[in-house]
Amino acid sequence: MYIVTGGAGFIGSAMVWKLNRLGVTDILVVDELGRDEKWKNLVNLKYEDYLHKDQFYKMLLKGEDPFATDAVIHMGANSSTTEPDADHLMENNYRYTQMLCRFVLQHGVRFINASSAATYGDGSLGFSDDEAGLERLRPLNMYGYSKQLFDLWALRAGVLGRIVSLKFFNVFGPNEYHKGDMMSVVCKAHKQIKDTGRMRLFKSYRPEYPDGGQQRDFVWVKDCVDLMAWLLEHPEVNGVFNVGTGRARTWNDLAKAVFAALGKAPAIDYMDMPETLREKYQYFTQADMDKLRAAGYTAPFTPLEEAAAEYVQGYLEQDDPHLKAE
Repeated sequence: MYIVTGGAGFIGSAMVWKLNRLGVTDILVVDELGRDEKWKNLVNLKYEDYLHKDQFYKMLLKGEDPFATDAVIHMGANSSTTEPDADHLMENNYRYTQMLCRFVLQHGVRFINASSAATYGDGSLGFSDDEAGLERLRPLNMYGYSKQLFDLWALRAGVLGRIVSLKFFNVFGPNEYHKGDMMSVVCKAHKQIKDTGRMRLFKSYRPEYPDGGQQRDFVWVKDCVDLMAWLLEHPEVNGVFNVGTGRARTWNDLAKAVFAALGKAPAIDYMDMPETLREKYQYFTQADMDKLRAAGYTAPFTPLEEAAAEYVQGYLEQDDPHLKAE
């Protein structure tokens, strides 16, 4: 039995898919389906049961034991970097995760948590996942801060040696369609190009970066779940780890990869960035992957062009773009 919180969400449902591919169907999905179409992520997957996150939380508060399980893979969170309700993020992302982690550790169960590269702020302090530098980080938004708070709590509580907290960089891939503005630019670009033949990127407001030359570490969601599957097989590996490719690419590179996947010549327009984002915008992210490699993970990460082609042609261009168990 595995418990996947956020199991109907983007990375969570991809992890359920990965477990299915490994022959595992004894899975409890914990989530909050709400009124969007996130439920569609579950239709093609196999799992034992579903539980609303509030019901799950109440079970824990009552001291009930839902952990006849091998691992809890905690991908559940509000991942909006523009969410204005700080109290909600504090309770939903930080306090919930802290409580869940405490309970899991009491039962001796494997705990894999989703942190975020948003914890690195503007990147001026680098992108090292060395735990000695955790307290120096200054996130630029409340989402990143909520993730940072849990990592700091785990450090100060002395439990980082017993859990895994993964700092995901710019993840893209199937099953992100319910995320609205938080969808990857690959997904947004596909729609823009199909609708208009063109795509839009933000202008740069720093002279050292040309328009569209801002850089991100784009990582394919299937690589992320491959890593988590490896971590389930290696319970001796614990701590905070970056999850990226280790190679920053420009937004222009990404745009060209999507156009190429569609068999079209690039046609890019550069638009003004909203003033509310200009002071919080990351111009460069690149995961330092040395720690994960030193821990023994040797699998390669998929190059941007190859992953974009698979995403566009294998999913976005299909009638049903969701991950399928078989």
